[in-house]
Amino acid sequence: MADITAAPRRRRSAGKGLNLRLWLPLSWIVILICAAVFAPLVAPQDPLMQDLMMERLPPFFMQGAEPGFWLGTDSLGRDVLSRMIYGARIALFVSVIAATTTCVFGSALGLLAGYYGGWWDRVISRLVDIWMAFPPVLFAVLLVAVMGTGLTSVIAAIALIDWTRFARVIRAETMVQARMDYVDSARIGGARRLATLVTEILPNVLPTIIALLMLEMGIAIIVEAILSFVNLSISSDDPTWGSMIAEGRGAIHFAWWVLLFPLIALFFSVLSFSTLGEGLKKRFDPVLQ
Repeated sequence: MADITAAPRRRRSAGKGLNLRLWLPLSWIVILICAAVFAPLVAPQDPLMQDLMMERLPPFFMQGAEPGFWLGTDSLGRDVLSRMIYGARIALFVSVIAATTTCVFGSALGLLAGYYGGWWDRVISRLVDIWMAFPPVLFAVLLVAVMGTGLTSVIAAIALIDWTRFARVIRAETMVQARMDYVDSARIGGARRLATLVTEILPNVLPTIIALLMLEMGIAIIVEAILSFVNLSISSDDPTWGSMIAEGRGAIHFAWWVLLFPLIALFFSVLSFSTLGEGLKKRFDPVLQ
């Protein structure tokens, strides 16, 4: 006789796993946001203060550490933890602004191409194909080099490169949704095409948009780190994770912490955004539900 309680147990187990996949990355992102917002309050030192007498101090768990410098110092005596906290400000600012801009522009084009079809689809699809022919990282470096360094140039470069990801995925998702019975019912009921797109199709595509948005935030953090690594982001004196990694690379044999801790922060931030996006899609997607 089949165990009638097996299915409920599986659903409860899946729900617990899904909640864990949501809460773990969300917890890291909340910590990151709080550290960025309250950086002047939580940073133990001034991130720009140099003291050559304190250069390359080890982290608190190693012999020779100094109180107040929890993750050690770099070659100029600057506190690594404080620079990481202020670097989170730049990383989150770039990721939110660039990803949101990319999301709105790319998703709008994808919705139009997938729902209206015809010349809308042909023009947008050809534009996407042409844009994706350029290597993204090299294209970003080229754009920043032409526009000049600065956060505005970094955000513009990310938005100009990654809108194609949203356009392609949302176009395909919209084409699937446009063939559903509920769209035909809305049309028979007299709803206009634009109203059907906004009120019927968009809510069902929204989980995919949110998942892509979270993924794009992680990608934006990586791109900003790459650009700051090659000194094409903001001023080299300002703390960014990429510039800290670039500095730590040259001192890895005798001050490994300058490289390792920003890498860990970068890794967990990107992983958390991508995992959170996937978890939100599974949690709120009506098709999966």
